[in-house]
Amino acid sequence: MKPFRQIAICLVLITLLACSSAPTPQLPLLPSEARVLAFGDSLTRGTGAGEADAAYPAMLAERIGHTVINAGVPGEESAEGLIRLPEVLDSENPDLLLLCHGGNDLLRNRDEDQLRDNLRKMVAYARDRDIPVVLIAVPARALPLRPATVYGELADELELPLLESTVSDILRDNSLRADPIHPNAAGYARLAEALHELLTEAGALN
Repeated sequence: MKPFRQIAICLVLITLLACSSAPTPQLPLLPSEARVLAFGDSLTRGTGAGEADAAYPAMLAERIGHTVINAGVPGEESAEGLIRLPEVLDSENPDLLLLCHGGNDLLRNRDEDQLRDNLRKMVAYARDRDIPVVLIAVPARALPLRPATVYGELADELELPLLESTVSDILRDNSLRADPIHPNAAGYARLAEALHELLTEAGALN
């Protein structure tokens, strides 16, 4: 029976490796005059960065050579963002949506099923307008900090490119954070660089 057990273990390892190396969902190549919308709460606005040009949307714009609109509202929960998003999409008419929302829901122990539903509807609002979406995960309210599972589940369900662990990794590093829930300028720079890499991997950038 021993050889059969070894074969079974090998098959399990192969399956795990295949799952861990699943390809990143692809995005359309951004046009030369692309407008990218960064939508979220204080993490998008840049709380803790010190200056507006140190928020991640501004730093990302420098890296990718496209306009990145900062539509972050500190303190906003996903239910409020769900109401706000359609008007912002219509007024800004972006070519790509970077969605980083739900941190305040998690901090305030709001229902995660409702958060999932709100995020799903935000993605639907964008897709109804033919705007592709990148999802950015934020940490669960637990130690050690790790991404809330709702983001990975939703990314799998909707086949979205996901920046999963970067925000959690940044907030675990004292040198990259301004306070327990916000990066500093160096942390936002790390977030912008990770997004640059993800957008390139997903085909949005050459």
